[in-house]
Formats: sequence, C-alpha cells, structure tokens
Amino acid sequence: MKKFNMIDEEFVCENCKSKVFKLEYSARDHCPFCLYSKHLDINPGDRLNTCKGMMVPIGIEKFKDKYKIIYKCEKCGEVHKNICAKDDNIDEIIRLSIITK
Repeated sequence: MKKFNMIDEEFVCENCKSKVFKLEYSARDHCPFCLYSKHLDINPGDRLNTCKGMMVPIGIEKFKDKYKIIYKCEKCGEVHKNICAKDDNIDEIIRLSIITK
C-alpha cells in the first residue's frame, strides 16, 4: 500500500494558467480545467520526485464506482493514474474516454 500524505493546496496550473483552488474533501492532484498534473510525488503527497515534468492526461479508466485519469509524464515517460475529482471538466473527461477506446 502506498503511503498517502494529505496535501490539498491552491496552485496555478502550469499548462492552462488557471488558478486552482483546494479540493476540500481530498488532496488536489491535478487541474480541474485541463486535467494536467505535475510529476511531484513518489508516494502520494510526499513531493520527493525530482522529475517535476508535466503529466499529460492520455486516457481514462473505470475504477470501482469512479474513474481514473491516466497520465504520462512529458519529461520521463512514467505513467500514473489519479482518481477524477467532482469538479473536473466533464468535456475533457469525455474527450479522454473517446481517446481510450
């Protein structure tokens, strides 16, 4: 089981430049507007990854009663998955679901 360090903080998305607010019910790990993330963690919330590349959303998958966004780091090529947030851009999620098929 991966160790989870709860960090829920505001940030400015490096991809779309939108101001992103705290999620409030869990840790915010991606932009709800463009769905991009940043390769910051080795284990969730530890901020120990030295890569710091942009994580591009490349697909979506069903996970229990939720969905996960599939990411690929532009810098190192590593693939990660994060659970969708309630306020994520549904149009981007639909676009990713079409790409994934």
